[in-house]
Amino acid sequence: MEDKRFAILIDTDNISSKYISAIMDEMTRHGIVTYRRAYGDWTNTRAKSWKTKLAENSITPMQQFSNTVGKNATDSTLIIDAMDILYTGNVDGFCIVSSDGDFTRLAIRLRESGMVVVGMGEEKTPRSFRTACSQFTVLENLIDEDDEDLGGGMAEAGKAAAKGGVSGKGGRGKKSAARNGGADSDKESTSISKEVIESAIINIITENENKDKETGLGEIGSRLLNKYPDFDVRNYGYSLLSRFLEEIPSLELVKNNTRINVALRANMETEEEIIDYIKSVVREKGANGLQVGELSNNVHQRYIRFKPKNYGYSQFTKFLQAIPELELYGDVNERRVRFVEM
Repeated sequence: MEDKRFAILIDTDNISSKYISAIMDEMTRHGIVTYRRAYGDWTNTRAKSWKTKLAENSITPMQQFSNTVGKNATDSTLIIDAMDILYTGNVDGFCIVSSDGDFTRLAIRLRESGMVVVGMGEEKTPRSFRTACSQFTVLENLIDEDDEDLGGGMAEAGKAAAKGGVSGKGGRGKKSAARNGGADSDKESTSISKEVIESAIINIITENENKDKETGLGEIGSRLLNKYPDFDVRNYGYSLLSRFLEEIPSLELVKNNTRINVALRANMETEEEIIDYIKSVVREKGANGLQVGELSNNVHQRYIRFKPKNYGYSQFTKFLQAIPELELYGDVNERRVRFVEM
């Protein structure tokens, strides 16, 4: 298959030059870069760090004077050039390097024209721009903490994105979080939570099981990227999707010759154990029973990893309806459950 052709457009006003080598390396995963342009006011002393980097990476500097205070002329020039390149028909996609949410509409417009849009920006990049791209990469993930402290290079751990493998944890992880003066939650606050990702994976596996189909590691990575363009295991301190999944308690990896599948892990608590607990709680409440919401809270407090979908039910009420000794009654706003002697 022929490599896709990309135009890489860099907003130097809010991106550090230390990322440029890592950016160019990352783009080799997507295809061939045919247009290489960096936008900024090169008469400004702040652009000095970029000048040598441009020559080293064969990037064309696009001069834009700051004619008006408070107006971002660089953004306008980049957007105009992107549309000009689009209409030439010479590329299959764009890489927009910026942490500025003002490029959200541009990303949407390019995708509407059938372009692949790879976004790259720092952790501060707004979610609006992240999700407007086909795929978004956080630049801090591309540079190892030791190399960053020394002012250059790209870690080996940063080279693998959300793709399958068999071992290894990412180079950033807890040390990076500690260096930034906070826990992992500081970083994950701008990323999709692991709980949301886990729920999405469970839905994918359940959907495939209903079709009597196995779920491959590659399918998990592809479908997560389709749903969450900024999903990247490096956001959570890992370099491999397989290692990330291995540490989610509800999932397990199953090797089948050269193929790696993802399956739901057999829970520590059996379905029978959970059903027995539910029946005992409801029976104690007598003829009036209790609210379904209250029962759901009790079950989740006792069995923290409990999810009805793990047992083939779309909702907790469906799970309850499958228990013969229980009866659901009341209106939608006051749904209750009681025990019925068989």
